[in-house]
Amino acid sequence: MNGWAELDRFLHTDPRDVGCEKAMALLHVYVELVAQDAGAEQRYPGIAAHLRACGPCSEDFEGLLAAICGQPD
Repeated sequence: MNGWAELDRFLHTDPRDVGCEKAMALLHVYVELVAQDAGAEQRYPGIAAHLRACGPCSEDFEGLLAAICGQPD
């Protein structure tokens, strides 16, 4: 494994990505909007961009969404 895929992903990061700290601060709001199908990605494009790029934050999102929707992880 040479790390080229990770480097390529880093170099193509969406400029709207808000980063982990801001995404985590609003994750509960974002999850509620997703669960209600209320246009979360349009209202919070920076969080959507971050969740596409960050595996750990995406896992947190999926876990919260499963908890809200009553689905097992």
